Amino acid sequence: MNFNEIIKETLHTEAKALEKAASNLSFDIEKAVDLIMNSKGKLIVTGVGKSGLVGAKIAATLASTGTSSFFLHPTEAMHGDLGMIGKDDIVLGLSYSGESEELVQILPHLKRFNIPLISMARNENSSLAKYSDIFININVEKEGCPLDVAPMSSTTLTMAMGDALAVCLMKKRNFQKEDFASFHPGGSLGKQLFIKVDDLLRKDNLPIVSRETKLKDAIIVMSEGRLGNVIITDENEELVGLLSDGDLRRALMNKDFSMECAVETIATLNPKTLKNKDLLASDAIQVVEDFKIQLLVVTDDNNKLVGVLHIHDLIEAGIK
Repeated sequence: MNFNEIIKETLHTEAKALEKAASNLSFDIEKAVDLIMNSKGKLIVTGVGKSGLVGAKIAATLASTGTSSFFLHPTEAMHGDLGMIGKDDIVLGLSYSGESEELVQILPHLKRFNIPLISMARNENSSLAKYSDIFININVEKEGCPLDVAPMSSTTLTMAMGDALAVCLMKKRNFQKEDFASFHPGGSLGKQLFIKVDDLLRKDNLPIVSRETKLKDAIIVMSEGRLGNVIITDENEELVGLLSDGDLRRALMNKDFSMECAVETIATLNPKTLKNKDLLASDAIQVVEDFKIQLLVVTDDNNKLVGVLHIHDLIEAGIK
């Protein structure tokens, strides 16, 4: 039994379902987007079984990308939770067959309250589709299951349609990375999207020397500063350069090396700097990696030192 071939066949089957859906969009997505955008309420996702599990993920994706949404199980809705649906809300119903008993039971009650219904099913003549204001066809030719029974291609397509709807709404709202960050303040994702350079900037007790400082004295300042660098400024406190331990090692290879030379003569002049201290720290670490540096100097518009950002500070803060 060749499991690699089985994996390939399964992935190709599901990919084919997505490709076919992408090339045959027979529903009015713009109408669905406008309906949701103009609503004063929430988008409530509902479904049972595998569709319910997919629906919970779709609701979570929508909620994290600017669309107020939550998942409601139809059985719970029939036993009191129907009251969670307000008059300004919209329901997104998921059922591949379009005939899931628990879901179909709540449809007359949605219509009784004039709740708009968007549905995803395989059959436009199904009960779910007939009750719907907007019907999204998620029919697939074949499930990934070798018996063509277990929901696989259909659940993949349903989830992808939910993602596509979320993206349309994001585009309509001009939803930006900063907006996404406001919904994810915790965890590693929050750190990447919420923490700014200024939050991690070292501003006090920096290892600073003048451009005329002798190398031997600059090395002492470097050791005391614990940054592996010395910052060199001129008489106007403007940045001149950086002396790194790498610069020092390279200078030691020079036959004319002298500890009495001015630090400026072996330093890196006009080093890479950053002027936007409000830049996301996750973007700053990309600058550090692109330029292969350990210390990023932040200056103001007049090239005066504001602070420094060390790669170790970024790593310790969980920025990746």
